[in-house]
Amino acid sequence: MHMGILVPCFINEMTQPVTQQIPADLGYCMPAEWCPHEATWLVWPKNPLTWPDRVAEVRELYLQIMTLLASQERVDLLVDDLDTADAVAGKLRERNAALEQIAFHPIKTADSWIRDYGPNFLLRRTQGKVELAFNHWRFNAWGNKYEDLKRDAVIPAQLEALLKVPRFAPKLVLEGGSIEVNGEGICLTTEECLLNPNRNPGKSKSEIEQFLRDYLGVQQILWLRGGIAGDDTDGHVDNMARFVKPGTIVCSLEEDPSDESYETLQENYRRLQAARDGNGSPLEVIPLPMPGRLQTAQRRLPASYTNFYIANGLVLFPTFAHANDARAANILQKLFPKRKVIGMDCRSAVWGLGTLHCLTQQQPAL
Repeated sequence: MHMGILVPCFINEMTQPVTQQIPADLGYCMPAEWCPHEATWLVWPKNPLTWPDRVAEVRELYLQIMTLLASQERVDLLVDDLDTADAVAGKLRERNAALEQIAFHPIKTADSWIRDYGPNFLLRRTQGKVELAFNHWRFNAWGNKYEDLKRDAVIPAQLEALLKVPRFAPKLVLEGGSIEVNGEGICLTTEECLLNPNRNPGKSKSEIEQFLRDYLGVQQILWLRGGIAGDDTDGHVDNMARFVKPGTIVCSLEEDPSDESYETLQENYRRLQAARDGNGSPLEVIPLPMPGRLQTAQRRLPASYTNFYIANGLVLFPTFAHANDARAANILQKLFPKRKVIGMDCRSAVWGLGTLHCLTQQQPAL
């Protein structure tokens, strides 16, 4: 292997959670995405069923992402084998990427959606130091839609030996893209996803809210209605509303009344405008345009500018060769004046029904 690249041994065994205690009771909470990162976790794309005839194009996107991220933070990439790691490293070297910032981990995966099945990281301050832990939520491939992708449910347990921090195992099906936190006690989610009987049948809204309080360390849950047209996740919040500051949210709004997403996004916008934080203050809600209609011959694709990823010094946001790309870029750059906002062509990636936020998972810095 190339010098400067960490390649740990294979990890195949399932491990038991370090603790069955409640994270919030121990002082843990999920930090906002804009808090400093130790690393970004990614999974090298390879599934031809996810990206029909487009795996090569998506890999090119990954090389761009990794090169940008490695200039700011460590990148942890899961690959199926050492040959793949070596090949990817060679491609990155051609781009003059900071290879000393990229760690390759040979752990087999079914697909690349680590936001949804990967570790959901937490922090706590105790005795003058900051400690890391993570949640290992249950994963059933977005409501039992893809039986072959359920294999990725074991990935957080396999990563425990690498991370060497406490792993909590809440008995709730939840994907990372279905929740959004502001780091100051608020969680955004949707009724369409978390209350869907294909996730946690028999659990009430209040029971699910208690899980979010216990395992994310939040006090307040804001419920939106649902998601955008074409989204196979049953309304993941990261495709329509994101915190950019503790009291500020960008919210996707469709401007075409004939579009299938129009009414749902209008309802979400109204709910956010009526929402109040824990102090009773209104939230600042900033509309973000939609990138028009993208679809294959078979289905609508869930293209959205809110599927951006906030990294150290950067904001990577998806573009779709639409006139609204520039509008979205301008809005986001004003909201992140200390970060460079970089658009990345995601017309191939969205064929897999997700883009940049869905493909990434942040590990906060201590």
